[in-house]
Amino acid sequence: MSAVSAARPAVTTAVLIALGVVYLVWGSTYFAIKVAIGSLPPLGMLALRFLLAGALLYGMLRLRGLPAPTRQQWGWSAVIGTLLLGGGTGFVTLAERDASSSVAALMIAVSPLFAALFATLWGEKTGKREWLGIGVGLVGIALLNLGELRATPTAAVLLILAPVCWTFGSQWSRHLPMPSGLMSSAAQMLTGGAVLTVLSVVFREKWSVPTAGSVWALAYLVVFGGVLAYSAYTYIVAHARPALATSYAYVNPVVAILLGVLVGGEHVGPLGWAALAVIVTGVVLVAWPQRVPAATVHSGVAD
Repeated sequence: MSAVSAARPAVTTAVLIALGVVYLVWGSTYFAIKVAIGSLPPLGMLALRFLLAGALLYGMLRLRGLPAPTRQQWGWSAVIGTLLLGGGTGFVTLAERDASSSVAALMIAVSPLFAALFATLWGEKTGKREWLGIGVGLVGIALLNLGELRATPTAAVLLILAPVCWTFGSQWSRHLPMPSGLMSSAAQMLTGGAVLTVLSVVFREKWSVPTAGSVWALAYLVVFGGVLAYSAYTYIVAHARPALATSYAYVNPVVAILLGVLVGGEHVGPLGWAALAVIVTGVVLVAWPQRVPAATVHSGVAD
C-alpha cells in the first residue's frame, strides 16, 4: 500500500458526500434523541433503534447477495459496536437526561483530539494544518460555551467518556478483520443493539406508552441516524484520515443550535454566531485536501 493511502487518504467525492450526510443527519439526531427519551427509556430506545436499523440494513444487503459476516467478524463487530453504540451513543443519550441536546453536541467536539491521539497508536500522523484546524475548532467551541453550558457533573463526565469510546473504537476498527462495506455497519448495529438490550434489562428500565413525538423521533433515528448516517460514517472511517473523519464534531453543534433556534425557540446571541463561524473555519482547515510530494506517492510501506 502506498504511503498516501496508509497515512493520508485522498478526499474523494464519495467521502465528501458521506461527510455531508453525517454532518447534517447526526447534527439533528441530538435533538431527535432528546425528543425520543421524553417517553422512552434511554438504553431501551437505543437498543430498539439499532436493532431495527441493523436488521433493515442487514436484510437489504443479504437480498443483494452479500455474504454474511464470519464468526470472527461478528465477534469484532460486537466489540466495536459496544464501544461506538454502547459507550459512544449510549453515554450521550444518558447524559441528555440532564443536559440539552446542543450542549451534548458541543461536548462531543473534543472527538478530533482523541482521534488524533488514538491514531498515533497505529503509526498514523496528523499534519500541522489539521492540528491548527482542531485548535481553531476548539476555540470556537469555547466561545460557544461561554455562558451557555448547562449540564450536571454526571452528564458532563458521560459526555467526555462518549467521544473517548467512539474515537478509540473508530480507529481500532480500521485495523481489525471487520466485514466489508455496509455489512460492517449492519453487524455493528445488530451486535451493539443486542448489548444495549442487555444493559437495559440489567438496569431495569421501565417502559410506558410512548408519545407520538417519541415514536416519530425513534423512526427518524432508525432510518436516517442509523441506516443512512451510520453507514456513511463507517465509509468515512475506512477512506479518510482520522481528523477529517471526526470533523463532524464541529459541524454537529452548528446543526444542533440551528434546530434549537428554529424548532425549540432558543436564542443565540452575536457571540454564538461568531463562534459558529470559527468552528466552520476549523472544519475547512481539517478537511482541505493535503498536497503530497510525488516521491511519497510511489513509496511503498507495509500496512
